[in-house]
Amino acid sequence: MGILGLMKAICQVHWLGSQPYQAAWDLQNRLAAEIASGERPPTLLLLEHPHTYTFGRRGQPENLLWDEAERARRGVTLFWVDRGGDVTYHGPGQLVGYPLLPLAPIQAVAQAAGPPRLPQQDYVGYLRRLEQVLIQTLATFGVTAVQIPGLTGVWVTIPGETLDKIPAETQDPALAKIAAIGVKVDARGVTRHGFALNVNTDPAYWQGIIGCGLVGHATANLADVLQPQPDTNELRQALTDAFGRVFGYQMVWAALTS
Repeated sequence: MGILGLMKAICQVHWLGSQPYQAAWDLQNRLAAEIASGERPPTLLLLEHPHTYTFGRRGQPENLLWDEAERARRGVTLFWVDRGGDVTYHGPGQLVGYPLLPLAPIQAVAQAAGPPRLPQQDYVGYLRRLEQVLIQTLATFGVTAVQIPGLTGVWVTIPGETLDKIPAETQDPALAKIAAIGVKVDARGVTRHGFALNVNTDPAYWQGIIGCGLVGHATANLADVLQPQPDTNELRQALTDAFGRVFGYQMVWAALTS
């Protein structure tokens, strides 16, 4: 194999700073269409949102605990979106990542079964790889994180947590969720949405929802398990490096142009 055969595909990385949720959602849709048509390479958007609750396609309204008046008082916006999963929180102190990647080609299915879709094993495999990105990122700083069979996301050990604070499925009373994942793969095989890593979020805002529909589960920040916290630039770089390793891309930082 020649040198060209060894070259990795490029994935561009864009740091967007703090972005309103709707603006970031619209941007994902625009860039995903450009990726599907070959006008733009695979892309990873890194950003932060103002206080926001989002419900995915499996969202249950009863998992929203704060009424409209309380959300307005606390400056929380609410969106029902087209990703998988239930309700989650986005806000200051999170590192949010939206990978826009062309996955394996969509396989056509019988018309009676609905629109073309990605094979289930590819979709689930993509989720597991995103979890590995986050696990490897945390390992860079000496933090051990794990996957839990049957649950999506990444979990860490919090000393002193009690059994009534976390889901029985974990079988470990010390585990708390440090990163949530919810994605969409569109009809052209391009991913949207992604992950949110809790770095130093305000825990009060988690009280307004039953996160991911898991009753009584614990939520963790990186600040709970690592002091001092890593520099934000260092954390973003560690995540980008892990993303490149797991997905096999050469990661290239770039300014986002229209």
